[in-house]
Amino acid sequence: MTSGLVLTDREWFLIIIGVVVYAVLFVVTVQNSRRKMLAMHEKIRTMQALQQAQSQQSIAQNEAKIAELETLLKKLGDENSLLRLELEEKKATLDYNNKVARLENEKREQAETVIFASDVYRRMQEYLNSGRSMTHRDWTELTEVVNAIYTGFTEKLYSLYRMSEQDYHVSLLIKVRVQPRDIALLTAHSKESVASTRSRLYQKVFGQKGSSKDWDDFVLTL
Repeated sequence: MTSGLVLTDREWFLIIIGVVVYAVLFVVTVQNSRRKMLAMHEKIRTMQALQQAQSQQSIAQNEAKIAELETLLKKLGDENSLLRLELEEKKATLDYNNKVARLENEKREQAETVIFASDVYRRMQEYLNSGRSMTHRDWTELTEVVNAIYTGFTEKLYSLYRMSEQDYHVSLLIKVRVQPRDIALLTAHSKESVASTRSRLYQKVFGQKGSSKDWDDFVLTL
């Protein structure tokens, strides 16, 4: 008399089908996660490229290229009209990019003045002096002020990572240049918690370890 479980052909077939389905689902899940990560990095690269185009370094680089094109145009003279048109088009594009970058830089310089003069920022200073945290009304008002100046700031953050309320509040205060120790007080969290939030957000968004300052620097580019 034999003991133990004996499976029928049908049962073996169902087990094999189940294993195959599980393997297929696993592969699809991995591929979807990889696609999402690639899409995330693409968003980040796009925003960083835009910020770089607005920086003084980018403007200086464009000016150097413009000078090179002007030299080439002088040497070219009236010959090769097609090449001349191409060079003039490149020069015009660089000139336009620099004008846009300078306007954006001026806007950013004026932005902090507007924020520091706002009612909600003045209340924040009062809270820091009295040891209080911000209210729901304060967060709503600060969000409106920041988004009015830095168009789409909140949308950009949430497009990168599904943030908790604390994650967003910390990032919002970073954007208006509040110091970490003051962020802790305004959010009613410890300094250690705020530091952990910032470094964790960098790792979640970029997929690699980074310091809390790395996250601060990134937020300031948005």
